[in-house]
Amino acid sequence: MEMAEVDRRAIRQVIGQQIAAFQQNDAIAAFSQAAPGIQQQFGSADNFVAMVEAAYPSVYRPRSVVFENVLTVEDLPAQQVMLMDQAGQLIRATYLMQQQRTGEWKIAGCYLTPMGLKEG
Repeated sequence: MEMAEVDRRAIRQVIGQQIAAFQQNDAIAAFSQAAPGIQQQFGSADNFVAMVEAAYPSVYRPRSVVFENVLTVEDLPAQQVMLMDQAGQLIRATYLMQQQRTGEWKIAGCYLTPMGLKEG
């Protein structure tokens, strides 16, 4: 899937805004970057953030964030992001992105793949 640079930038911005919101304990801002289906699934910003904190600590409080390639997964653009967690473990997050009718991009899911590498 060939994607315009403006869309690539918009996708990186949405993910970056959500990570920044987690770091600032801004549940509403973090939740606002999630696609409607995710919002419906969790019902509230607090429920969503509690799940991310428990299940995705490297996304909730990364030490480092590096944006990589955009792929296509399940017919959706998928932004790969290399994260370093607080313990120095490298994890690749694959964010499934969904474009809304308004043209905005929202996060429709996130899969984590441990890289098996740790900072010395």
